[in-house]
Amino acid sequence: MSNWTQVAHFSLGGYSEPGPLRWFYFLFILCAYALILSSNLLLVALIAVSRSLHQPMYLLLCSLFVNEVLGSSALFPFLLHQVLQEEHIISYSLCYLQIFCIYLYACVEVFTLAAMAYDRYVAICRPLRYHALMTRGRVALLLCGTWSVPAAFIAALVWLSAALPLCGNVIDRVYCGNYAVVKLACSSTRLQNIYGLFYMVLQMVLPLLLILYTYGRILHVCLSAPGRARHRARLRAAGTCVPHLSSLLNFCLGCCSQVLMSRFDVSWIPAALQVTLSLYFFTCQPLFNPVIYGLNLRQVRQELQRLSQGHFS
Repeated sequence: MSNWTQVAHFSLGGYSEPGPLRWFYFLFILCAYALILSSNLLLVALIAVSRSLHQPMYLLLCSLFVNEVLGSSALFPFLLHQVLQEEHIISYSLCYLQIFCIYLYACVEVFTLAAMAYDRYVAICRPLRYHALMTRGRVALLLCGTWSVPAAFIAALVWLSAALPLCGNVIDRVYCGNYAVVKLACSSTRLQNIYGLFYMVLQMVLPLLLILYTYGRILHVCLSAPGRARHRARLRAAGTCVPHLSSLLNFCLGCCSQVLMSRFDVSWIPAALQVTLSLYFFTCQPLFNPVIYGLNLRQVRQELQRLSQGHFS
């Protein structure tokens, strides 16, 4: 009990002295953040003003782009501040707020990808019932669920972690992570570990299984189509599903790197590579999604062209 400390702030041990490269890092992070904001907010605005894009798939995409802005904004302004500081600290309350926003970003991402997979499943496997199943009310319910359900579970996760007495305040990362804080606890973390496992299964594993199931069904329908219809079905499936699967693969790579680096000893990995891997999830996904959905989808390209010409449909 005597080892408990009243933590007012956390020290971030993942930073090294940048020396003369400090401003280079600052400008690089600033450019990446500006590119993420501009690309994602442009597509959000495009979907908002283009009536022809007020369809379930594009509304789900809009939620995805908003989430990319949330995830990057939870980290990049903080990095811009920290890279110019000599002492890298974060207040107790801001650390837990950052944990909440980062975890919310990850969960909303996988929930939205699951909702998009369901939308593609209905469009390809139940085309005649698409408009009956994907009504505005159901889409609104999906969007509400992709944000409210993760927010409730993550709020409980953060509350359980914040209740722990801490024996230290040094986090060996460049930003706050829940498990990194839990490892500083003086008392038993059994409840937090059980809830964390439950949270991981419910918020990550189940949506990923749903995504795999829906795309398995889509593949089955495409391969079982007769004659020339099979070729058309394959082309349709490839055009609509490949972007989603590419985004899912990128997301899984980012998640795996985060989990492995937080749960296992990675001291053998060079510090610069550790930082790069830890930022991969918050950089590549927000940059990757606008490209595959903004440039790859024909209807989005057409609306971008109309937007540039001052016409909206």
